[in-house]
Amino acid sequence: MQVLYIGLFGGLGCLARYFVAGWTYSLFGRGLPYGTLAVNVLGSFLLGLVMEGSLRSSLLSPELRMGIAVGFMGGFTTFSTFSFETYRLIEEGSLLQAGANILLNVVVCLLFAALGIFLARQV
Repeated sequence: MQVLYIGLFGGLGCLARYFVAGWTYSLFGRGLPYGTLAVNVLGSFLLGLVMEGSLRSSLLSPELRMGIAVGFMGGFTTFSTFSFETYRLIEEGSLLQAGANILLNVVVCLLFAALGIFLARQV
């Protein structure tokens, strides 16, 4: 059952990533990889919230928790795209944008993971 959840939620995560990233790019443009940043920040928050919340309660079964954490979040967030986009910025000589992308993805994602964990602990 766990493998089924991972596959099902993985597909949903991929679709969610496509739509959230596209919507983000339509709002902010492509000066920075804002779509990737948005899914990584949102995914960090949601993973912190889901994992901490489900480890503190019996709201989600272990199989469903793994489906969401490994499947959905694995399909939704993306380190490989972040790495590729950052490398392309460096290659193009856009060092300020590359540095901003690295800083934003690492720092903001950590902060949002902490926020998700904090909120889950309040419930």
